[in-house]
Amino acid sequence: MALLPLLHQACASPLSRLRLPSHPRPSLARFYCCAPLSDTATATASSSSAAFSSRVLLGLSEQDLRQLATDFGQQSYRGKQLHDLLYKKKVKEIQEFSHLPQAFRDSLKDTGWKVGRSPIHKIVTASDGTVKVLLKLEDSRLVETVGIPAEDEKGSIRLTACVSSQVGCPLRCAFCATGKGGYSRNLKPYEIVEQVLTIEELFKHRVSNVVFMGMGEPMLNLNSVLEAHRCLNKDIEIGQRMITISTVGVPNTIKKLATYKLQSTLAVSLHAPNQKLRETIVPSAKAYPLDAIMQDCKNYFLETGRRVSFEYTLLDGVNDSVEQAIELAELLHGWGRVHHVNVIPFNPIDDSEFRRPYKKAVCFILYGCDNQLCYLICVS
Repeated sequence: MALLPLLHQACASPLSRLRLPSHPRPSLARFYCCAPLSDTATATASSSSAAFSSRVLLGLSEQDLRQLATDFGQQSYRGKQLHDLLYKKKVKEIQEFSHLPQAFRDSLKDTGWKVGRSPIHKIVTASDGTVKVLLKLEDSRLVETVGIPAEDEKGSIRLTACVSSQVGCPLRCAFCATGKGGYSRNLKPYEIVEQVLTIEELFKHRVSNVVFMGMGEPMLNLNSVLEAHRCLNKDIEIGQRMITISTVGVPNTIKKLATYKLQSTLAVSLHAPNQKLRETIVPSAKAYPLDAIMQDCKNYFLETGRRVSFEYTLLDGVNDSVEQAIELAELLHGWGRVHHVNVIPFNPIDDSEFRRPYKKAVCFILYGCDNQLCYLICVS
């Protein structure tokens, strides 16, 4: 079973339709206490820690944490301990940093530092083991993340975290449940990173893949997404090629992303084979013509060497005809063969005018394969 279509189904399913399981509580390791911090070091740290833009530990690199430790008059290795406590032990409160001196912990709290972990508001699971989680952020807004376990050909479990980049989404794609709920704000980098740690805690298993396919449009919060990407890669040690950044298309952002030369996958949501139809499904497409998107995707490949993945959600009677399959294949063929296409039958949501196609989806896929113009994968 192809993974990306499965992710789309899991991320798009209404949370209320999944059943509520018991909530496993991750255990925290016990550590020994060390020597206290001097009052002089505390005063120095209060001013020098202001150099950090946000007094949140989660999301900081090991180098940042070593610098923070020395700012507080500690030896540099205390920063390495902080790093392990945050990303390996997943400790959620400063006072539970038992490896660190009590005075150091007190000083961190007194100067306004916090870990940056949010409580779980609700957790539900589906029969296939997919788990959806609502996290309650500091401002009481809710954000969703999804854990999707899958068994590979060797029998090993691969765990994918589908993460959100915004609270809600301003683009309002016609078939999207998130867009119907409106938009509140961008997520901060640590609010993205904590979603992955939460999934690892619940499954008691390392996350191997991360896809930015949850709530929001990642390209509208690109700075935070890139900071989170760095942390996921360098601190949590998830390979860049195991990370996918999805977009419906925001002008100039694909060009900007290409300049970072990431080895991660770019996934572009097309949902239509031509500009006119796409504008009815994706209102924001009016500002970013299809030809411009395809040119940017071609340039992205030339600059990064990374194949672009295209997403196409099949909507019954809207974009699933054989003629539209031909049009899509010809569109992609015209821009070269350095791409991959995931065809995802629509996953119904409440109060939606759209329906999920069935037999037509198979015809749609077979046409593309027979003509060898693009690779089309479907989860029926």
